[in-house]
Amino acid sequence: MKANILQKLTVLGANTDHVNKEKTFAENWKSITFNHYLYDKEWDVYGIDQFYESNRHLYANNKEDFYQNLLDHYFSEHENAYGQDFYKNWLFTPFKKNSEDFGELDGLVDETEVREIVQGSEMDFICIIYSYGYPDHYFVCLTDPDQENPTVYSTDHEVFFQEIENEGTLEKFLERYMTKEEFVEVVKEYLERKFGQN
Repeated sequence: MKANILQKLTVLGANTDHVNKEKTFAENWKSITFNHYLYDKEWDVYGIDQFYESNRHLYANNKEDFYQNLLDHYFSEHENAYGQDFYKNWLFTPFKKNSEDFGELDGLVDETEVREIVQGSEMDFICIIYSYGYPDHYFVCLTDPDQENPTVYSTDHEVFFQEIENEGTLEKFLERYMTKEEFVEVVKEYLERKFGQN
């Protein structure tokens, strides 16, 4: 995995201590851990009004604590649907004989159709991100020609692998996610605009 990718993952809050040059992309991705969710730069401040109402007094008296509580709340493993994305690491091998997933796409899509879009010698995949939006699954082909910076593909459960989009390299794909600092700036701008306070 490229150094820039590891840096970006670390900045986003991942633990990449077990990534190793000797491992495959899938082994490295499975060794990464996140203890919180991810928010993309198109995020639409879900739940912020409610959070503000519940913490209005703190916002008025101690903004530093307000924003720390905000981060603690949003960047945790909560059960609220705030438009967040989820780190995943599950394998999907629908075309590999004798695998658990073999035949799962029968009657929906042929391997030859997938090969028209996806680069790789074998059409085996690892899901790297799941989201609430459309599309909701992001995959990497395990045999992508560039194991250091593979291409990310998206599909949705409604049209699972019948519609696949190329989302660019992993390095480019990860740029869509906000750091905690960027997240706070988005919320600050929103609250200042909405309530005319700074």
